[in-house]
Amino acid sequence: MLPAFYNNNVQIVQTPDYVMIETEMIHDARVIPLNGRPHLPAAIRQWKGDSIGRWEGATLVVDTTNFTDQTSWRGSGSMLHVVERFTLSDANTLSYQFTIDDPTSFVRPWSAEMVMSKTEGRMFEYACHEANYSMTNVLRGARFAEKDR
Repeated sequence: MLPAFYNNNVQIVQTPDYVMIETEMIHDARVIPLNGRPHLPAAIRQWKGDSIGRWEGATLVVDTTNFTDQTSWRGSGSMLHVVERFTLSDANTLSYQFTIDDPTSFVRPWSAEMVMSKTEGRMFEYACHEANYSMTNVLRGARFAEKDR
């Protein structure tokens, strides 16, 4: 959930049993159970890993394991283990901390932290249209259709 060049909005929705974290970029949505279930068996691997959430006081802790060997994040491999901590500092500020542990890729675990600010803006569909030469004709056709009304 590190910021990129654009589309950095995040939406977090909570129910009694789950937390959903959606990122605006590519519209990845993670549905994280809060019911205390164990991680999936080690043989079951997923692109985004297997996330389990729990509350430690006012902090949501998300523990993610079981990444595939094709999931590479900053050089990591299938032994990647991520622990994220989300703490609401005030009504408009969320502290996001994460620890990366992958003994096959890194000498030791490492951590980072960033602060997210609440925005009133909406999330938009992620879609590329660079070099879409048909866009000009689509828009031209729409203008002709509008004139006929």
